[in-house]
Amino acid sequence: MKLKLFTAGLLFIAAGSVHAQDLLKGEVRERGNNQKISNAFIHDINSNAMTLVDQNGNFAIHSATGHTLIITSPGYVTDTLFVTDMTLKKITMTVQSIALKQVNITDTRKTFDPHEEYPDVYQKSKVYILSPSSWFGKEAHDARRLRRYFEMEQEQQKVDEAFNEGYVSSIIPLKGQELEDFMTLYRPSYKFIINNNRVSMAVYINDCYKKFEALPPDKRTLQRLSSD
Repeated sequence: MKLKLFTAGLLFIAAGSVHAQDLLKGEVRERGNNQKISNAFIHDINSNAMTLVDQNGNFAIHSATGHTLIITSPGYVTDTLFVTDMTLKKITMTVQSIALKQVNITDTRKTFDPHEEYPDVYQKSKVYILSPSSWFGKEAHDARRLRRYFEMEQEQQKVDEAFNEGYVSSIIPLKGQELEDFMTLYRPSYKFIINNNRVSMAVYINDCYKKFEALPPDKRTLQRLSSD
């Protein structure tokens, strides 16, 4: 009997230890200048757990060894982390000058829909009058942060669809790196996209091209990061 109780106690302690260790912590910084990145989205594709990096560049996510984390942030190249242990992780992300995306009308891939892919986030982000935890609880607070992040991602997706490489290059005579730099410098806002049509977009691109041509050569080229 004592042996059984002792064994059960060990199992309980082991289970508690595993539970305590499944919270993976780390920080996210920009490659090259070591600046902390806030609001990066981290997704464990094995467990579907997710979190956002806080304003100090730190994060904590429930994960386990053998899992894979995907780290994304607007303006940075998506990074991947394979969890080999639960020690503090230091993730560095590379600045992406621009993500050139050309809309292909024959493409049958589904557009990113966070409502469909992460319904729990939207459910937990709701506020109920008679539920204090929905107002002040950490889980609800984190869910609302994720919801806002998804909304911003969808807005930027709309900008990418309207201000894409194929359309811009059909209006102005730029290609390659020059086109990439131009699109980064004069990327329109989401508000501009939803309040303007195709004609006004063409006028905007032409006006921006004149400004681009008037810039000194060193102002047309974005700063490049040297590889570590």
